[in-house]
Amino acid sequence: MYVKIETSRLDFFRQNQHTIRSDLYQWIIDSVAAGETQINNTGKRIILPPSFIGGPRDMRRRYLDAMALCQRFGKPDLFITMTCNPDWQEIHNELKPGQTAQDRHDLTTRIFRAKLQDLKDQLFKKSIFGTVAARVYVIEFQKRGLPHAHFLIILDAAFKIISPIQFDRIISVELPYPSKYKSLHEYVVKHMMHSPCGILNKNNACMRNGLCKNKYPRSFSK
Repeated sequence: MYVKIETSRLDFFRQNQHTIRSDLYQWIIDSVAAGETQINNTGKRIILPPSFIGGPRDMRRRYLDAMALCQRFGKPDLFITMTCNPDWQEIHNELKPGQTAQDRHDLTTRIFRAKLQDLKDQLFKKSIFGTVAARVYVIEFQKRGLPHAHFLIILDAAFKIISPIQFDRIISVELPYPSKYKSLHEYVVKHMMHSPCGILNKNNACMRNGLCKNKYPRSFSK
């Protein structure tokens, strides 16, 4: 369906070049500047206006907007990634017998969007990291169709992260105590740690020709 919609949008711009005054774009000027004198050699370029999402002019416009925000509010303070997890209970509750998350892109996308909206509310309305002065984000899709989002957040001057204590309140590189935070410990071990590989686990998914594809050092057991 995505391909059908995208093709329909491309066909519209191809058939309506006169409505966006494509002659004002560079193809005629470029031909003259190159010394081309034969009209049959100039060709015809199909112009995609900035309103075509994902086109080169749209991407350039978004890039310039992001750079303008950095110029106005300073460099980003937080880079946050949210990834759709096919093991989310909300997804499993709606799957039919024999189905996997990859079979229901409509379901995974809707649940991801609901959780994304909740994350945005926490970041921008509840200000869990402080008042946000500016932000940009993008939603991308992985090879199996699972969406994920990347956020760049610029905090207000009063909430800038400038000391190690402030970093420690937001970022943790320690394993939660399993006796005190059992569920959180299980999540961190499952989703945020590289599984034992090398000699300890030669059949791990990262192993390629006897070595870890992620360049983790070899593990040796005593």
